[in-house]
Amino acid sequence: MGIGGLIRDLRRGHGWSQGRLAEELCKATGYKANITREEISRWERGKVKPGPWWLRHLATVLQVPLATLELADVDRRTFLTDVAATAIAPIVASDLLTHGFDAALRRRPSVDDWQAKLATYGRDYMSAGAAEIQRRLSADLVVLQQQLETPGMWDVAAKLATLYAKTFPGSDGSKAVDWYRMAATSADRSGDTDSRVWVRGRAAIALGYEGASLTVADRFADEALALSDRPSLGRLNALMGKAHVAALKGDHRAALALTDEGWRVFEHAASGDREESDYAVPEWRMNVFVSLLAARLGDERRAVEAQEQAARKLPATLPRFRTHLEMHRGLMLARSGDRSGGVGYARAALDSLPREKHSLTLRMLMDEITA
Repeated sequence: MGIGGLIRDLRRGHGWSQGRLAEELCKATGYKANITREEISRWERGKVKPGPWWLRHLATVLQVPLATLELADVDRRTFLTDVAATAIAPIVASDLLTHGFDAALRRRPSVDDWQAKLATYGRDYMSAGAAEIQRRLSADLVVLQQQLETPGMWDVAAKLATLYAKTFPGSDGSKAVDWYRMAATSADRSGDTDSRVWVRGRAAIALGYEGASLTVADRFADEALALSDRPSLGRLNALMGKAHVAALKGDHRAALALTDEGWRVFEHAASGDREESDYAVPEWRMNVFVSLLAARLGDERRAVEAQEQAARKLPATLPRFRTHLEMHRGLMLARSGDRSGGVGYARAALDSLPREKHSLTLRMLMDEITA
């Protein structure tokens, strides 16, 4: 999706006409510059591209990070430049550069090599901490950036960028969303519909589960659902992401209807119970999604049932997800009126998990329970 299509989708997400967006931009600039409906139309049709000054005001009016608009037309040269933001010290930058040059001077990894790395990262994400995954992925993304020449490489990049996005808190309103947007653009470059749906669906459930950037989560979900109606893990993630957004906005009926549809898709697209990967959704993980959703809705019966079903099949090798379930119980207590008891229960569950295995999602869940 280019900058024009993104402006159009964001405008429609606010329920605005092109004329209304023009009015809002005039207000945002203090009427220092005039913008017309016709100019908005030219932007959206790709006839003219808004300059940096207008991009800043568009970001303000449309309530998105500036980088989301700046990266809408991402290409090989700009993909992954945010990796530099992780280089918080010269020694880190040196390590990244060394890793990149070593790979360039030796045999470059093949698509099969990268697919193997994808599988490894998918498994490791389930138990490793965010900091460890981010450090390793930063180095590999620097190498992958040099190889974005085929649809297969763009497919790998899309899935690794999605995972990388999850190492940033979605609530910061910038880094995570920017990376999800780059991942979606990369999936578009791959030309693979399943990849395009999966990346957007994964972004939707990640942000929805975290309770962060809800408008963006809803938009990613809608994009995924519009791309294909075939039952798939991407569609399942998109439906559950929208369900969490609806729950957090207080629309109980929509949240439950979306969950029911999610279960219907799950019947056709479920992963095997032995699959321990971020790229899989076995039954226990689906029940983790439902457990938090029901806790947010205050539906104790449904929450307890989902927690029991999840705990029954949850692998012992994944203690972090057991912590999720315990914290959902803390949220239920807090929502029922026992705030101190709920916070204490959730805090004890989080503290019992080794700190190096903490995820940003768990920390955000703790913030939600405390609030």
